[in-house]
Amino acid sequence: MHIQIEHLKKVYYLEGKEIPVLRDISFEIESGAYVSLTGSSGVGKSTLLHLLATLDEPTSGKVVMDGTDVFAQTSGEVASFRNRNIGIVFQFHHLLSEFTALENVMMPALMSRAPRGEAQDRAAVLLEEVGLKERMLHRPGELSGGEQQRVALARSLVNNPRLLLADEPTGNLDENTGRGIHDLLERWCEERQLTVLVVTHNPRLAARMPVRYRLTKEGIEEGMLDVGDTAVPAAAPA
Repeated sequence: MHIQIEHLKKVYYLEGKEIPVLRDISFEIESGAYVSLTGSSGVGKSTLLHLLATLDEPTSGKVVMDGTDVFAQTSGEVASFRNRNIGIVFQFHHLLSEFTALENVMMPALMSRAPRGEAQDRAAVLLEEVGLKERMLHRPGELSGGEQQRVALARSLVNNPRLLLADEPTGNLDENTGRGIHDLLERWCEERQLTVLVVTHNPRLAARMPVRYRLTKEGIEEGMLDVGDTAVPAAAPA
């Protein structure tokens, strides 16, 4: 999915006072790109991701995806667009504890009115792909943190989206497990021609991604990484 962000602004209001979070953000993501978004805490990374996920609306500006001006649509059309085209993974996996891994992955497909048998088949294939073939009937409480995040990744892909957005998907995982999650994202980006945008505080993981953006209070820059409080040019991809 090709994405164009044009003069995007987001302002919140608290007790009548304006709190600007995003100020005139413009950038572009090519279809099939594997992209990192870094930046210090509080600059609006999660806000930007929520706007791209169409979970929130901008105060002004445009989000154009494959030629569709997303927020020019009705709320129902936006929801339908999101369900068809966008997969989302959060730092906290938000699995439903009373359902098995298989049922959790099936859920978005069922909500999109896919036949139950088809939803189950799709979910089973994805769980096998993320290495959880033997854990499909386990509930979240019976899985490790890394396994739960793999279930969340599988769930994000069950409707065959063209865009995958991940907000600190490895933030609660150890480094080795985190690398495994990013290996999956990288492989899916290549094999499925999936556009992937990952918000991360980990500069070593961000450096693996061929396209890198850094968000600041002033705007957005390409080719930079945050290391602590210091911004440094990103190394060229291997």
